[in-house]
Amino acid sequence: MDDPAPTRHLYTRETAADGVEKALAMIEGRWKLVILFHLFGGNVLRFSELERAIPGISQKMLIQQLRQMEEDGIVRRTVYPEVPPRVEYSLTDWGQSLCPALDALLDWSAAAPG
Repeated sequence: MDDPAPTRHLYTRETAADGVEKALAMIEGRWKLVILFHLFGGNVLRFSELERAIPGISQKMLIQQLRQMEEDGIVRRTVYPEVPPRVEYSLTDWGQSLCPALDALLDWSAAAPG
């Protein structure tokens, strides 16, 4: 059986603007996009690997950004019951679905006049 057609939302100019502002608010922040690009493609990284991969980020800021993205449903945090505990971060399916949108935004930015 074929999958049903994706549900399309009907937006007004105002609800479309509100929706885009909400989406941008979820990924705004000094480090969120950098974290996302490190996790795209199914990458699973431990906290220390992310910390090493992002020069200049403090532990406090990395924890804060990861928690916010976890609360928003973008990042999955997996804790393994080991001593010491092992914690890994990956993108949820919904978080991974951001990749094409960000690629399109990158292409749009690269094509900017001037």
